[in-house]
Amino acid sequence: MKTPLIDRRDFLRAAGAGFMAAMAPSAWAKTLAADAVFATAFVKRDGSYGAAVLSEAGKVLHAIDLPDRGHDVTFDPVSKRSVVFARQPGTFAIVFDHTGRDAPLTIASIAGRHFFGHGVFSTDGALLYATENDFDNAAGMVGVYDARAKFNRIGEFPTYGMGPHELLLMGDGRTIAVANGGIETHPDYGRAELNIATMKPSYVLIDRVTGDLVEKHELPAALHQLSIRHMDTDRSGTVWFGCQYRGPGTDRPLLVGRAGRGKDLQLLDMPRDVLTGFRNYIGSVAANPVAGTVAVSSPEGNSLAVIDAASGKVVSASALVEVCGVAPDGTGFMATTGAGEIVAGSGATRSEPDYVWDNHMLRIEPVA
Repeated sequence: MKTPLIDRRDFLRAAGAGFMAAMAPSAWAKTLAADAVFATAFVKRDGSYGAAVLSEAGKVLHAIDLPDRGHDVTFDPVSKRSVVFARQPGTFAIVFDHTGRDAPLTIASIAGRHFFGHGVFSTDGALLYATENDFDNAAGMVGVYDARAKFNRIGEFPTYGMGPHELLLMGDGRTIAVANGGIETHPDYGRAELNIATMKPSYVLIDRVTGDLVEKHELPAALHQLSIRHMDTDRSGTVWFGCQYRGPGTDRPLLVGRAGRGKDLQLLDMPRDVLTGFRNYIGSVAANPVAGTVAVSSPEGNSLAVIDAASGKVVSASALVEVCGVAPDGTGFMATTGAGEIVAGSGATRSEPDYVWDNHMLRIEPVA
């Protein structure tokens, strides 16, 4: 079978005018010269889809149309372009220019592949890497796209696992970390999970130049249903990851862990009430290098917890309805919710009731 592709002309006819109007050059220049902004996908109450750029005060600066539900956003500070990825099992990603000079570009997944909602640029901005599903072979792949040639797909390499989700470029600029969720899916069955009894999640490091496996770490066999999904890197270079449990709902496995190069995965013990509050689901992970903290969110449990990165201890936990998107903001974190709330690191809250904010949020630093 072949993956249905989105025709770029059809998309631009539907969304191009609104997209370009939203990306006014003068607005972008003023915004990006002054303050950090935040990018996130959303669903509107009328059922339409899009991505938004938020100010540090939580104000919607721009909103762009998407043909279906988005998931995460990645940014290239070299070209000042972002890419918003479709939610799994989506087949599109949209590239947009933060100066407004260029028209948006649609990346369509190739036949036999779909996106998993996450990607990352190389440090020089030349290449885009995206987690993908080789669904007929139940194998995770990283698709490689030439950002300097209209994002043509120029290759791929395996993730050495199944169901890859988030990926990070490590500090050496060459190693990519991938969270293999371990769950088999196929677009013929929508988002159905086909191998819960036999799933095998893993955390891997891959050489992005050669595609070779550098390290692979799996959780103990008793935790084979603990799907590793989302990650971020703290200021020491340690990777923090969050999990989603597919075993019995009465179980309470540890859900947050950290990984260091050459070390076994370490799951963090947490107070029982905090762990129970997550309802076996971590939706996003974000590190704040200024504060030395890591935030994890759970829309299933309406919970947001902040962890001290050095000690691994929970320093705060709060209830926030349908919270998921989280990004560093000052010495705290900005968070967004499915109820339209935007909570700044200062604690100030802004409500945008027409918006259901999606799972992730990206902080984009000011650029010249």
